[in-house]
Amino acid sequence: MKTVRLPDGADVPALGQGTWMMAEDPRRRGDEIAALRAGIDLGMTLIDTAEMYADGESERLVGEAVAGRRDNVFLVSKAYPQSASRSRLPRACEASLERLGTDRLDLYLLHWRGGVPMGETVEAMERLVDAGKILRWGVSNLDMADMEELVAAGGSACATDQVLYNLTRRGPELDLLPWLAARRMPVMAYSPVEQGRLVADRGLRTLASELGVTPAQVALTWLMAREGAIAIPKAGTVDHVRENRAAADLALSPETVARLDGMFPPPSGPVPLAML
Repeated sequence: MKTVRLPDGADVPALGQGTWMMAEDPRRRGDEIAALRAGIDLGMTLIDTAEMYADGESERLVGEAVAGRRDNVFLVSKAYPQSASRSRLPRACEASLERLGTDRLDLYLLHWRGGVPMGETVEAMERLVDAGKILRWGVSNLDMADMEELVAAGGSACATDQVLYNLTRRGPELDLLPWLAARRMPVMAYSPVEQGRLVADRGLRTLASELGVTPAQVALTWLMAREGAIAIPKAGTVDHVRENRAAADLALSPETVARLDGMFPPPSGPVPLAML
């Protein structure tokens, strides 16, 4: 499994597991837990969740899936913007830790920007690091201007920016991704197959068929080929996890990449950071 290095020297797999929209249907719970455990077995040990997902139930699902294997997993969760203040972030973090059944998070993210000043959120995150509740912190859904403000507010220890990035959402390539790369901050790409919509693209399906792989595998392989990119697709079944994992062992030729650029052109000018 290819790895990506965080600013503090920690290495994480370039292919992790997302959990957005998991734990929303009790009938799927067993399959989702099995999928997460299969992913861990296959080296997809980075698991991303959030207090927002299924109103905390996703964290409980992840906690059940990693029970007894916590030390083999890199756990990521995210706090609501309204939780990111000096007084509320410690409580939000404790609640996430309780739902996850762990004493620390490997990475804690601000889910998106809200009304709390950046400097206050940075201070609150650093206090959690000092307390051993989190090992490192980062952000999500922040564009380049936001990131510059974050660093100016004392946030140079930010470990990553988790954003919407895939073949159809290439806006960050123009400014944000180079900015992150210059500071050795990886980008964590959520919805790397556009919540499954990419697999229906006719051109991508044709290309994938020619290569003998699936459209999702092409999309994931393309993304992981970018230096410093971490993909976190969601998979609710063991078979889906195995399909995703196989993408980490593929490589795309320069000719294939050029065809993808033709189908999904990179940005020619500034594009506002998209969110889902």
